[in-house]
Amino acid sequence: MYNFVQTLAIYALPVLFAITLHEAAHGFVARHFGDPTAWQAGRITLNPMKHIDPIGTVLIPALTVLLGGFFFGWAKPVPVDFSRLRHPKQDMLWVAAAGPGANLFMALLWALVLKLAVVMPENLYSLPLAEMARAGIQVNAALMLLNLLPIPPLDGGRIAVSLLPAGLAWRLARLERYGLLILVTLIFFGLLDRILTPLLRSFLFFVKNLFAL
Repeated sequence: MYNFVQTLAIYALPVLFAITLHEAAHGFVARHFGDPTAWQAGRITLNPMKHIDPIGTVLIPALTVLLGGFFFGWAKPVPVDFSRLRHPKQDMLWVAAAGPGANLFMALLWALVLKLAVVMPENLYSLPLAEMARAGIQVNAALMLLNLLPIPPLDGGRIAVSLLPAGLAWRLARLERYGLLILVTLIFFGLLDRILTPLLRSFLFFVKNLFAL
């Protein structure tokens, strides 16, 4: 029971920030490019209560952290009306990339926190802070890589739709209705772990060397 509570305490803050700031970033960039939908809905905010989905932000992440496997979770999607963007197809790229970009930024920020925790004189808070920072790096890296998969409606799918020629983009966009089914299939057959685990290891190796951890 102690280990259960300890693990949740370490991961709670990194998971909350990773998921909610990912969504807020989408809304912020969408507003910058002309779509105020998320702003009008009050979703461009750091208040986690505006973004929490009880299943995707709490239950599923807790299960993946405690039971092992690749980290998985989501917040309430930020509403984006791509037709209101000034250049819908081109601007979709930046709106979609904002979420993984936020996770990349947070992963690097947690790496800096870990570096500080490692070099500071050992005290009551240094070890818990280091463990939380490691969790923050892993969670944000996992969410970034997962969302960059070129499967609509994941961010990587929308990025691909933005970059592909119109004909191919239209065909890929039509897969959005099957996106969840594709993801569940990949998870069921263990393919998601096989795809993402090497990428995650490579990213963590890069961060370790960047910050000399």
